Amino acid sequence: MPNIIDISVPLHSGIPVWPGSPGFRLFQTMRMDAGEIANISQLETDVHIGTHVDAPWHFVSGGKTIEQLSLEVLIGTAVVGYLPEVSMVTPEDLDTLALPPHTQRLLLRTRNSQLWANGVSEFQTDFVALTADAAQWVVNQGIQLIGVDYLSVQRYHDSPLTHQILLGAGVVIVEGLNLTDVTPGLYDLVCLPLKLVGSDGAPARAVLIEKDH
Repeated sequence: MPNIIDISVPLHSGIPVWPGSPGFRLFQTMRMDAGEIANISQLETDVHIGTHVDAPWHFVSGGKTIEQLSLEVLIGTAVVGYLPEVSMVTPEDLDTLALPPHTQRLLLRTRNSQLWANGVSEFQTDFVALTADAAQWVVNQGIQLIGVDYLSVQRYHDSPLTHQILLGAGVVIVEGLNLTDVTPGLYDLVCLPLKLVGSDGAPARAVLIEKDH
């Protein structure tokens, strides 16, 4: 069996969330140890929590919602690129990755992943993300899916332009990946967001499957 690497982050009450988010709350409404017939839980959260997918409608009026995204984009060969020294991702940084021709899915491992590895629960405003020029580079390369290892593809203090460029071109955005210890290279990606009808995004389970070299 090929090695399967879970690149999703665990969802729990202590997970870092975007400022203003209601956060994540899972609580039991029935408990067997209280004499009830089953354990039943209820979930309260926003859709942009932990590892999640942004649909175009997040920033594009009239754009596709999450249940309309093609599974053919969310499943397939992906390149994991490693940019350990950057504080932001620019077109020049992306050029250094020397991506294979016709790359369709790109996941970026940066110093952000170490935040997940270290269990940092406080939201960090200085996370690494793409500039608007880098977003345009992604579009120009014909990449259909871009994944990043913190809660946004754009920098904290930037305008929504990075999102707008990507989503306006139909690029699927996966945020909140944990790529700690993932060796750069080619993998098979499976990323399945919840099928929430009419939603601008959804939590997802994402895994990488090592290719047989």
